[in-house]
Amino acid sequence: MTSVTVSPKFQVVIPKEVREAMGIVSGQKIQVLTYKNRIELVPIKPMKKLKGFLKGIDTNVRRDSDRI
Repeated sequence: MTSVTVSPKFQVVIPKEVREAMGIVSGQKIQVLTYKNRIELVPIKPMKKLKGFLKGIDTNVRRDSDRI
């Protein structure tokens, strides 16, 4: 597990291995979330890059007979 230090300006550096694994580039927006007792950084992807990411997903949904 990699650890980072918070600077006096409350900044952190995302380690190179993490940036490369997640495809994070300079200037990219990242959403910051708090969940229970942790901070999560979620890269925001442009809509054009999301095109087709659900290709092949099973869209069949079982429904009760009274819900058709």
